[in-house]
Amino acid sequence: MLKPSPLLEKKVLVPRGEKQAKSFSQLVKQYGGIPIEIPLLAFRPIVKNQCLEAVLKALDTYDWIIFTSNVAVETFFSLVPIAAVKNDPKIAVIGKKTAEIVAAKGLEVGFVPTAFVAESFVEEFTPLIKSSSRVLIPKGNLAREYIAGSLTELGAHVDEVIIYETYMPEESRQKLARMLAEKQLDILMFTSPSTVDHLMGVVQDYALEEQLKECIISCIGPSTEKKLHEYGLPVHASPKEYTVKEMIKSTITYLEHGE
Repeated sequence: MLKPSPLLEKKVLVPRGEKQAKSFSQLVKQYGGIPIEIPLLAFRPIVKNQCLEAVLKALDTYDWIIFTSNVAVETFFSLVPIAAVKNDPKIAVIGKKTAEIVAAKGLEVGFVPTAFVAESFVEEFTPLIKSSSRVLIPKGNLAREYIAGSLTELGAHVDEVIIYETYMPEESRQKLARMLAEKQLDILMFTSPSTVDHLMGVVQDYALEEQLKECIISCIGPSTEKKLHEYGLPVHASPKEYTVKEMIKSTITYLEHGE
């Protein structure tokens, strides 16, 4: 007889928006859990401004465009026709999903790091950078500046341009507060430092710190883990490969062994 999954009937927070949540929720169900979709992040394109317009008109002057998320890719190509980057500049990305989205648009991905974090990206990307290199990083308003800072130190000319804003939907705040207060979430899964900040904003506003103590906490990536520790929260599961599937599998391992 097959051993039931430790995730069976556990209510798992899926912190992504409707479009991004589908595959996440399917994985939770596949392993026996009950996905509770509460988008901790939502995105909206910024209103075009002179700085953004100038950058978009000068795309052919860049050697590389770096995309650090699928949201950055989708937002960028809502502003720019694919043909504008068909030949140059070259494209670098962080993450399998981001690479897949770029490839699905018929574009070649010139660089993907072996580990999907900014530090690994910089370490492996460095040999491709010259002092004359021009790099464009389209990003969200809450994205880290580590890549831009590191490449600038190497002598590259780096332009960061904010193309979208990240915020927490009000309806998510209400639903999250209610679910935590009623102890309806067994496992909290975080995919970025921003998801941690937004959840903790609700926890602090509604004084729900005690309810958190009963939840198992999982996350993807060292920067997310660091953010959780900054709030004094334990991290029960954090995989070496930074994907949702591996986060779920590492959570199951924790549930099986308590370590």
